Amino acid sequence: MQAGKDAIYSHPQAIEPFRFDHAVAEVFPDMIQRSVPGYATIVDTIGQLVGRFAQEDSQIYDLGCSLGAASLAASKYLNKNNCKIIAVDNSAPMVERCRLHTKAFKSPSPIEVLCDDVQNITIERACVVIMNFTLQFLAPQERTAIINKIFAGLLPGGLLILSEKLNHQNPITQDLLIDLHHEFKRRNGYSELEISQKRSALEDVMRIETFENHQQRLQKAGFQEVSLWFKCFNFASLIAIKHSND
Repeated sequence: MQAGKDAIYSHPQAIEPFRFDHAVAEVFPDMIQRSVPGYATIVDTIGQLVGRFAQEDSQIYDLGCSLGAASLAASKYLNKNNCKIIAVDNSAPMVERCRLHTKAFKSPSPIEVLCDDVQNITIERACVVIMNFTLQFLAPQERTAIINKIFAGLLPGGLLILSEKLNHQNPITQDLLIDLHHEFKRRNGYSELEISQKRSALEDVMRIETFENHQQRLQKAGFQEVSLWFKCFNFASLIAIKHSND
């Protein structure tokens, strides 16, 4: 299924809160590549990390899977027996396309795609849990509970991969990185109108935090090892490891 070009915010309109609806699902690959610096590197490295941390007779969860890019990357590098990938998203249009993508890929490892809220999912026998730009769309007061649930459901030696857009405590740094991100989008063909309208649509939907906020939450959940492995402008990805003696 070929994706279209993102022109959702290319004309003046009354701005409504951003939703992962049919219009977004149709152009999502183009939207994400032109909006998130390093996205292809993040997704491929998620696959590599799954290859390193996968365990026999376990499960891999992709929470907020969108069109299944991380799940497919995980399947590509998965090298352990009896491993199942569970991909979850609460957007029916995204799940519909994700099922088509994963079916076309013909993965040797089973990928189960569920349409549900990630907070409803039971995490069990997990060797890896992926949240690739997902937590930022949950209400801040709901984030601790899901991180705690993930930690409890991970096997010893298990891994959480958490990608997020970040705020920065220093306002000078924050403004600089926002400007650099906007320039990234301009160089990828977005107009000033598109940049402005998309930002307005996301304003009350995507509530971002600092690295320190994420680090503290993960450590309180029980993750002793929390590391920033990727960062470009205000986009980052973290790894949190559950030690075998936790």
